Parts: sequence; structure tokens; C-alpha cells
Amino acid sequence: MITPRPADSAAVPASAVVPPAERRPFAAAFRGLIALCAATGIVIECAHGTVLVVLSFFTIWSNILVAVVLGRSAVRAWSRRPPLPALWTGGALLCISVVGLVFHLVLDNPSNQFNQAAEIARLTGAKAVANQLLHTVTPIGAALDFLLLTLPGALRWRHAAQWLAAPGLYLAFALIRGELISPDAPTRYTYPFLDVTAHGYAGVLVNTVVLGAAFYVLGLAIVGLDRIRPAARLSENRISSQRARGLK
Repeated sequence: MITPRPADSAAVPASAVVPPAERRPFAAAFRGLIALCAATGIVIECAHGTVLVVLSFFTIWSNILVAVVLGRSAVRAWSRRPPLPALWTGGALLCISVVGLVFHLVLDNPSNQFNQAAEIARLTGAKAVANQLLHTVTPIGAALDFLLLTLPGALRWRHAAQWLAAPGLYLAFALIRGELISPDAPTRYTYPFLDVTAHGYAGVLVNTVVLGAAFYVLGLAIVGLDRIRPAARLSENRISSQRARGLK
């Protein structure tokens, strides 16, 4: 018996053992479109407002995350590279889902004490378009990408707690910002439930605990759904399937 030398093993290309991923043009196009929607909404908001104020909202933070994550995912799907780590893709989904839910259930809900429905109803033209892109189109697009274009089972229960770092960082930013800018500034506090002047620190703490718990529960729901949802039919790689059977 001749024992293979290490040099012989090293000469075997990785593609002979693990077939390269297929190009996924539909996934690349869809993700690129959602990333473009997020970027377009951000650009419109910046063009019609003060850039530093616009960039102070969690909605913008989340849409920037979606633009970056789905943009990079689009490139990877087109160039046959492995997907981004699930911690990042799931975190982007959670943040943008919260944006959509808070907007439609709280801010644009006249029955809620924190609603801004009157101000939202007055939006017209490009501002109205940006509002829909940032609060409706990107959350729905990210959810569809998760449900239809990604394989299940990549998320872990610990991710739900790790994702809380994003809203926690934003809370610290929003409160510090509110203390540093003028008390007369109309956007001193970016969201009504973070308004220390109106609710005091105790009230804001209660609001943030409730929202943080909602973040965590939603994160657990996303991980749970990832565990039970059927696998998306991404492509049919018959050659890979035959190779896999031959290795048994």
C-alpha cells in the first residue's frame, strides 16, 4: 500500500471536494432592489432635511444596515460566494421589522398615545415616497428575502440577545444627543417615547424596557420561525446532488 504524501493531498483543489455555489441572479436582483429602495429613501430624506438630524433616527440607522447587508448579499449571490453570517442578516431583519411595526402600530396609529399620524398625513411628494420606502417597502422586502430566498437553520437563540446591542446603542445615542442640543430644538428627542422632557427619565426607562422586551421577543420569534420554516427552493443542482450521494 502506498500512503499518499501531504503534497499530493494539498494538490487537490477545494472545488473537487466542495462544489462551488451557484449564481443566483433572482436573489441578487431582489436584494439589490431592496438595498436600492433603502438607499433612495435615505437620500431623499437627506436632500429635504438637515443631514445630521436625518441621520439621528433609528429608521435611518436600520435602513443603512439593510442597504449594506442586502447590498453585500446581492453581490455574494451573483458572484457565487457564501452568504453573510446569519448574525448580520438576522440583525438587519430584526431592526427593519421593528421600524415597520413601530411606525404602523404606534407612530401612524391615531389611537396610540405616541402617534404622529397628523404629521405623517401632511407628507407629500418625495417626502411621502421616502416615508413609504423606509417604513413599508424595506421591512416587507427584508421579510420576503428571509422567507423565500434564504435557507433555514442558520440563526441561533443567542442571536436574539446579541441583536439588542443595536437598539441599546441607539438609546444611548438618542439620550446623550437630547442632553447636548438646545431644549428648543423641535427634534431634540427623535421619538415621542424617548422624550425626557415629556415623560422624565423614569417614564422613558419604562418605555425603553417595554420596547426592549418587544425587540427580544421578536428576535426569538424570528429565530423560532427560522427553525421551523421549510427550506426555500433556491436552485436545483443535480450534479451536486449526485456527488453528495456518491460520497455516502
